[in-house]
Amino acid sequence: MAYQKFNATQVFTGEQMLDTNAVLITDDLGNIESIVGKEDAGEDVQVLEGTLCPGFINAHCHLELSHLKGCIPERTGLVDFILQVVQQRHFPDEEILAAISKAEDEMLQAGIVAVGDICNNTLTIPQKKLQRLDYHHFIEISGWNPSIAQIRMEKSLGYFKAFDQLFPKHTSISPHAPYSVSDALWQEMQPYFTDQIITIHNQESTAENELFISGEGDFQRLYRQMQIDNPSFVATGKNSLPSVFHYLEAAKHVLLVHNSFTEQSDIDLIRSSPTSVSFCLCPNANKYIEQTLPPIDLLVKNDVSLVIGTDSLASNHQLSVLEELKTLHNHFPQLTTSLLLQAATYNGAIALGMEKQLGSFEKGKKPGVLLLQHITDKIGPDAFVQRIL
Repeated sequence: MAYQKFNATQVFTGEQMLDTNAVLITDDLGNIESIVGKEDAGEDVQVLEGTLCPGFINAHCHLELSHLKGCIPERTGLVDFILQVVQQRHFPDEEILAAISKAEDEMLQAGIVAVGDICNNTLTIPQKKLQRLDYHHFIEISGWNPSIAQIRMEKSLGYFKAFDQLFPKHTSISPHAPYSVSDALWQEMQPYFTDQIITIHNQESTAENELFISGEGDFQRLYRQMQIDNPSFVATGKNSLPSVFHYLEAAKHVLLVHNSFTEQSDIDLIRSSPTSVSFCLCPNANKYIEQTLPPIDLLVKNDVSLVIGTDSLASNHQLSVLEELKTLHNHFPQLTTSLLLQAATYNGAIALGMEKQLGSFEKGKKPGVLLLQHITDKIGPDAFVQRIL
């Protein structure tokens, strides 16, 4: 077996940054053999300028919405964004499939090796069967009207079976968001959460917390416009996350996505729970829809697990984890490069249950090898990525 040896300005292992003395050794297929010092590397070492890094993990994406790129205006707020998606998402299948293929190409070029993908239909299956990227498929279920809970569940179970037959270890049922799942639908879903990886959109707008605290706010306008009635809903007097998290506690791992209006009391709840949880950041989508960003300093202070997502091309200009990191470093320059790269690699692999293969440079793994340029103590606006393996 032949080996490849790479020496760069820095090597980020997935968990720590190593200096210029480190040499990464892989076999010809990209499997990691070891990291050694220059003095032990022998001959034929390829010297590169930049930072070597494992392939990126996009922990939250809606590949099936790729055909909506540029269709929905920015800064509408979440309620009007949702209304636009509902009204505009129905395109001819051939256009949707072409957009899905193009979007996957974009993720590959951006150094992404695995994706946590939201699925409301089976249109992404033909592309995923090509196995160019690793995916965890979150079969998303929503239904605010309790009278349709069983119908929605049966329909989504059909999608679940289609994905699970092809990808049995990486398919799970997930709720859309606290404001879109009735108590009746929670009851239908809950048995499918046990020991599974689950995701949920969390606290993406102030209106979400307002709905659960008082029963008022902008989501009532959404329900009126969509002619949705939920007479059984009763405000809890609490934020949305503590109002619904008990439904998710049997899961193996929960990804909370967006978290733009998460507060200390919400984090305290999570930290007191035995359930493993990651907080997924999608800053470019947050800016696109609500012109806001999550409370990063609060999340970092509490030492929660952070992962990175791109959301969809309906709410973003590109599907690039690196662009998400640039935005975070631009607005929060106090964050370390290592913290952000770990969120984009090792933490994401753990969150998707793929840490045995991806996310870090450890012997036997095949995580992909990226060369990042213009990344030292900051991920600047001119940073770019090149795939090495």
